[in-house]
Amino acid sequence: GRLYQVEYAFKAIQTSGLTSVGVRGLDCSCVATQMKIPDKLHDPTSVSNMHKITDTIGIVTTGMQPDSRSSIQTLREEAAQFKFDYGYDMPVESLAKRAADLAQVYTQHAYMRPLGVSLIICGMDIEGESKVPRLYRCDPAGYFAGYKATSSGSKEQEANNFLEKKLKADLTKKLSYDETVQMALGCLQNIVGADLKASDVEIGVVSASTPKFTRLTDAEIESQLTALAEKD
Repeated sequence: GRLYQVEYAFKAIQTSGLTSVGVRGLDCSCVATQMKIPDKLHDPTSVSNMHKITDTIGIVTTGMQPDSRSSIQTLREEAAQFKFDYGYDMPVESLAKRAADLAQVYTQHAYMRPLGVSLIICGMDIEGESKVPRLYRCDPAGYFAGYKATSSGSKEQEANNFLEKKLKADLTKKLSYDETVQMALGCLQNIVGADLKASDVEIGVVSASTPKFTRLTDAEIESQLTALAEKD
């Protein structure tokens, strides 16, 4: 049969009005999302869909804001507990698997409802000298997988088509840091159908040179947008 409750959770993500994108490069990983201030009276600095979980892992959430805050809080606690128990930072895959496992529990009890939120997790696995960028996506059904590039939200299909077209020519292509960020920006620009301003997007990155999850400043986003416009 069908689980309507889970289907409605997916529907909630698609009607959120926002689209998020994640792209993984050779030595970096990047997540980007649209930035919409729902009310003119809101303080723009308090509205964000980008969350830091550990120093090297960040998540962009798409869907219902209160649900996403709840799952982010849980994952922060999980990551802290993992570090306390084992003495090293939680690997990105373990965090993604944990997020998916928790989401799955919500689909099997009658007194719970699935969270209407999709998580795109980007991070850097550091072991000794090796630094490996990771990109995962978790959905309300409890499914998770690693991706070269992915998207979620209201224009997920258009975004995925764009990313597939860009990567189809050469799936083994190793993207540099700038190419990775510009592909994510190009994807958002394509689905919005207009030129983006730095204030319209949020971007978080991890790279081998700076493995800490960092959000790009408006000036950095602006320079990437300029480079993208010149390339086209």
